[in-house]
Amino acid sequence: MRNSTRSQVDPFIVMDVMEAARQAEAAGRDIIHMEVGQPGTPAPAAARGALARAMEDDAMGYTVALGLPALRARIARLYGEWYDLDLSPERVVVTSGSSGAFILAFTALFDAGERVGIGAPGYPSYRQILRALDLVPVEIETAAENRLQPVPGDLGGRDLAGLMVASPANPSGTMLGHADLEALMGAAREAGISMISDEIYHGIEYEARAVSALEVSDEVYVINSFSKYFSMTGWRVGWMVVPEDHVRTIERLAQNLFICPPHASQVAALAAMDCSAELQANMDVYRANRALMLDGLPKAGFDRFAPPDGAFYVYADVSHLTDDSRALAAEILDQAGVAVTPGLDFDPHRGHGTIRFSYARGTDDIAEGLRRLGMFMKARGAV
Repeated sequence: MRNSTRSQVDPFIVMDVMEAARQAEAAGRDIIHMEVGQPGTPAPAAARGALARAMEDDAMGYTVALGLPALRARIARLYGEWYDLDLSPERVVVTSGSSGAFILAFTALFDAGERVGIGAPGYPSYRQILRALDLVPVEIETAAENRLQPVPGDLGGRDLAGLMVASPANPSGTMLGHADLEALMGAAREAGISMISDEIYHGIEYEARAVSALEVSDEVYVINSFSKYFSMTGWRVGWMVVPEDHVRTIERLAQNLFICPPHASQVAALAAMDCSAELQANMDVYRANRALMLDGLPKAGFDRFAPPDGAFYVYADVSHLTDDSRALAAEILDQAGVAVTPGLDFDPHRGHGTIRFSYARGTDDIAEGLRRLGMFMKARGAV
């Protein structure tokens, strides 16, 4: 049976690394997971409790396509709490994770064959989802002096229909300040480029607050998720905020593509939004882990990176160590028992010389991972 050409997307390499780590664990090895961007904590206790109670009384059937009204209203209220914005719940769309939101956004905004700019390094699934939808991802090679974020000058001469930005970014953890985001969105608007802002790491910030694109303009699609700050990766629930005149378009697409987001996950997500004490305790762990990484990675010989502003990643230049980051990651897993992600996932052209380290797990794991990395690099003669 034939396959479509648009189905020929690249593998998500971090998932391959996860599988290799799983196989090593199945063989009896102890593996430190620094590969996957997944909190080591479960959904907040009150969220799990709310779902347990709801399941006693509710059949958990379909919800309306745009999501539970109470959840949409609570998400809108979050924009007042975090950004001092008065957001109408009517503009909020609950989705099947941020991945569902990307599919809805790309389908609503672009026709087959149109070109959408994405920063490199960047989240690899942007590229693959665009390709699967018969869109053309245009990789914008971001510069270290711009902290691996796109700038207005990157847009010229590219004939783009859309631009996808992420702040804090994956894999770098760097952020766009208000002035930088405003300048980029202004340049996009002048060029007739539709803007999508991936804000799924908002809430996980260290020395400054992340700026929402909605603080600059309402003419933007904003995508967020309960996966990261709310520690609900496997629950597959996210949201998007769209301009008022786009809501019905998104609703029609959501009805047909997804019917609705998972009902059970929406119940838990609503309760999770009021678990600030537990969520801030998670943030205390990330802060401690970040401090360990900023100190321990250079000591281990990984000293070429920009300190992350948010998220829970360090994206390190290892081009002085290898021109094959995938082979280096496999060597680290095999010899040190630490799973890390090769940069090829995030930048197909320059990722041969980069590695992403995640510090989303418990602090003891991060400390042990750094110890093992130091021993690995010492044995290699790199430190």
